[in-house]
Amino acid sequence: MPRAGTEPDPSPQQRSLRARLYHILEAGKTSDRASLIFDLSITSLIIANVVAFSLETVPAIEAVYGGHLELFNIVSVAVFTVEYLVRIWVCTEHGPYRRLSPVRARWRFVRTPMMIVDLLAIAPFYLAFFFAIDLRVLRVFRLLRFFKLARYSPALMSLSRVLWLERRALAAALIVMSGALLVSSTLLYFIEREAQPEAFGSVPAAMWWSIATLTTVGYGDVVPITAAGRMIGGLVMLLGLGMFALPIGIIATGFSQEIHRREFAVTWGMVARVPLFSALEPDQIFAVMGRLEAMSVARGTHIAHAGDPADAMYFIVGGEVEVVRDGDPVFLTEGDFFGELALLQNTRRRHELVAASDCNLLKLSADDFAVLSRRHPEIRKAVQLVAHRRANEDDAFTETEELAAAQKDDG
Repeated sequence: MPRAGTEPDPSPQQRSLRARLYHILEAGKTSDRASLIFDLSITSLIIANVVAFSLETVPAIEAVYGGHLELFNIVSVAVFTVEYLVRIWVCTEHGPYRRLSPVRARWRFVRTPMMIVDLLAIAPFYLAFFFAIDLRVLRVFRLLRFFKLARYSPALMSLSRVLWLERRALAAALIVMSGALLVSSTLLYFIEREAQPEAFGSVPAAMWWSIATLTTVGYGDVVPITAAGRMIGGLVMLLGLGMFALPIGIIATGFSQEIHRREFAVTWGMVARVPLFSALEPDQIFAVMGRLEAMSVARGTHIAHAGDPADAMYFIVGGEVEVVRDGDPVFLTEGDFFGELALLQNTRRRHELVAASDCNLLKLSADDFAVLSRRHPEIRKAVQLVAHRRANEDDAFTETEELAAAQKDDG
């Protein structure tokens, strides 16, 4: 009997299925085809739901296609519900929850912000079966599905992190902006209240003018008419140019820093995944990172041509590279590197190198390789061993071809 708060141990097939689904839903990368298809499908469905909501507000379209749009909504809710339940089922595969019991892990998981958004996106549909809810109000809640895009957009996730990390600076900017709003409204209240009691008869009434002026929108429906009021208005306009640009600058700077942090993390992970560098200490990996250039290569792209000068070697982080030569081609995959032989011997490249699939590569120039070899002789030794083995393989391949040709001529 399983103890309270636990569930029966799943079978190996269930564990394998749960791990695979977790990878697709939560941990998949763009190199995983199933994860990519899932993300694109759900993203397209979310966008289609937002478009359908907008179309339903057009009376002519609602009258003709209302039934089709409602059917589409039901199908969408079914898909989002299955997605929500599967995410709850596979969350125990997530690292931070593995030490918890399944019940506690899932209870903690459903309280995360993105799961709350997922729940709010489908809950109104089911609540309508139990409570009398105006369908027009129910439609408005469909807009919550738009916020599900944050899960599938790294840029939106980055922006949310920036807003959270810069919350104190943004709060300080908001306090300063509120102070400017209050001071300008109070000044115009005392200056303009006699001349325009309907527009500046109170501080709250004057705030409409202050907001329109500080934001430089300037609707023009409320304007000061006294000389002193216009002087204050001019100062408020100048103040607004800098004051309301302050939070924009904070967010832009934070977003730029977040992008650099992400690039650093991605590059670090790429370097650490290369077997040649996996044994290095963190400070050594950091030094290597400064000399590697990350690059993405589309399928079919020629990375190097035979006869080209050997100016760099490449490490494969993801994808597959074909070494084109006479006879059967050779395919290099994740963790392999190429271009080292010509680099070590200071010769030209012997083979064509073509991306057999979309690839993520790390490029190490000849000059940086020389510096890296001096600082880390073990790296140069490992590269030389692989280069020696490949050279022997090429020589054996060439001798076999020559022997076959000679036998053919004798025949």
